Amino acid sequence: MKALYFEEHGGTERIVYGERPLPEPGPGEVRVRLMAAALNHLDLFVLGGLPGVPIGLPHIGGADGAGVVDAVGPGVDGIAPGDEVIFDPGISCGRCEFCAKGEQSLCVRYGILGEHADGTFAEAVVVQAAGITPKPGHLSWEEAAALPLTFLTAWRMLIARGGLGPGETVLIHGIGGGVSLACLELATMAGARVIVTSRSKDKLRRALELGAHDAIPADDEVARTVRKLTGKRGVDVVVDSVGEATWMQSLKAAAKGGRIVTCGATSGPNPAEEIRLVFWNQLSIIGSTMGSREDWRRMVEAVRAKELRPVVDSVIPLKEGRSAYERLDRAEQFGKIVLRIGG
Repeated sequence: MKALYFEEHGGTERIVYGERPLPEPGPGEVRVRLMAAALNHLDLFVLGGLPGVPIGLPHIGGADGAGVVDAVGPGVDGIAPGDEVIFDPGISCGRCEFCAKGEQSLCVRYGILGEHADGTFAEAVVVQAAGITPKPGHLSWEEAAALPLTFLTAWRMLIARGGLGPGETVLIHGIGGGVSLACLELATMAGARVIVTSRSKDKLRRALELGAHDAIPADDEVARTVRKLTGKRGVDVVVDSVGEATWMQSLKAAAKGGRIVTCGATSGPNPAEEIRLVFWNQLSIIGSTMGSREDWRRMVEAVRAKELRPVVDSVIPLKEGRSAYERLDRAEQFGKIVLRIGG
């Protein structure tokens, strides 16, 4: 099969388009012929090499995809060749104490497609049958491929972990990426007031068009500006996936009793901290990674019911996938960069 892969860690120059073996589904697994796949910042991290995470080489990246089932492994029921599907990119053992409690993203052997196993930047991928879901009918293949990782991450952050409710206010740093835009859609759906930040005036303008209530520059005055917008109160929930560059602004922008939810640290993992802000304002710092199968089910149901649509930045043929990595690396995108594979 044709695939986008790398044989050595490094920069985007390492990306190769060529032939890789067609994977076969094992027990409890399904093979999906992919119509489209989408990039995440995770793909850049995996390409560069993650300390402490062994990655077999050659390696096919990609957590997100949508396609048609063409083979099922032993023990799989209710899924048949020809089904149009999307899938949870999380990989869990199904046996540990956390899986037994339905908390698959806390699994002691938890992994993510495209990081801990070959991923979706190929004509076919093997996934766990337990994470398979029919493709929402209102989404194109490209939109469906852009949905899984970012919307699942956003759902767990805001709804399952953050407990965001109607009438609350949320600050989302760095609007324009997949997770931040998914958070914008879900927060609006929940009836919250949304404040977003970006260094790009164009991204701020587009975020307002998508439903953000306030859009402000991502500078050292974020917390001060948020306080002005909220009558000095601050926000109930801060979504911070940026890390070092935004962490102090997050602490200062949160209201008393507020929640700061983090799922990543694209600017660095070791930010300056002001512990007095945490205890004096009784802030909750909440970590969140991907989501459980129940989070996945509820998120997809909400997408279907509300006809939510992931924002697609651009669509690029699989064979030109290196340019997709390069666009992501330059942070030029607004929404998800998608690879067209089938059709």
